[in-house]
Amino acid sequence: MKAILSVIGKDRVGIMALVCNVCAKRNANILDISQTVMSECFTMIMLLDVSDLSSSFKEFKEEMAELGKNHGLEIAVHREEIFRACNRI
Repeated sequence: MKAILSVIGKDRVGIMALVCNVCAKRNANILDISQTVMSECFTMIMLLDVSDLSSSFKEFKEEMAELGKNHGLEIAVHREEIFRACNRI
């Protein structure tokens, strides 16, 4: 199963490291990544393979949301199927 992870927040050192560390800890494989800084706003989108997570998808999603909350970031994780379904409508 694949998932899309998005991060938005004020740019600063270490944002990618925070997110990548949780991905590694939970065995989420990063398949693709795109990040940019617009003015002082950091944005990142990752395509993840979450087939072999060491936790449930729900727990992974909640852990990422909590990580974002603790660091002043908006982090969201969605199953890739949601985006495919939206494109079919």
